[in-house]
Amino acid sequence: MKILVVGGTGLTGRLVTNKLEKLGHKVVIGSPSQGVDVLTGEGLKEALYGTEIVVDLSNSSSPDEENALRFFETAGKNLVKAELNTTVKHHIVLSIVGTDDALEIGYLRAKKLQEDTIKNSGIPYTIIRSTQFHQHVEAIIQVQGEGDEVFVSDLDYQPIALEDVADFIVQFSLEAPKNGTIEIAGPRRGKMEDFVSKYIEITGQDKKVISDNENKYMHFVVPPSLLVPAGQFSPGTILFEDWALAIMKG
Repeated sequence: MKILVVGGTGLTGRLVTNKLEKLGHKVVIGSPSQGVDVLTGEGLKEALYGTEIVVDLSNSSSPDEENALRFFETAGKNLVKAELNTTVKHHIVLSIVGTDDALEIGYLRAKKLQEDTIKNSGIPYTIIRSTQFHQHVEAIIQVQGEGDEVFVSDLDYQPIALEDVADFIVQFSLEAPKNGTIEIAGPRRGKMEDFVSKYIEITGQDKKVISDNENKYMHFVVPPSLLVPAGQFSPGTILFEDWALAIMKG
């Protein structure tokens, strides 16, 4: 089966591509470096010839509101226009848990626009909303840290391993379109401060977590359960602690 992976050169894209190829599928990588540009439309027609599945893992160059909105609006319209009247039978979008609940955040509003574009296209689709990846804890420490202190609110948190995300994308891509939204998350839910503290401990960083109840995430005030699934979800298998230990071992 021929599958187009848009954003196939990114961390998630490379994993998904490798897994699909090992299963015997012909994968076309959709990225400017491979001659496929979703912003200009260059190479899309050729990439989609004979393609049955499109996996959209594309992302804006920055999470800045204006940049993200422009990217997802343009990329979404170009993809839909190019896919209509082709052999594409299933379009998958990787999105974010909680997108509907914090649309005041520009990046989430942009992701919602991406979701709605494929929903309204008439193309069979599946939207996979994921919780934050394990690696995101490093961004939390960087953005919410001041000196040797990291300020973390008492938010619910349920990060997922990138390997699990890739497995779910492959699984759901090869299944029949849901024509709806499904959620994936890590195997364990807790408080964000606990995950950050555990990561700092395992990695031996000389930092201290300062907990508060301001419900702030990356400087935005958000609902306490924004970052965890609202209902049913598919759980990953890789524990946060095991991932962090593996990082330390190299």
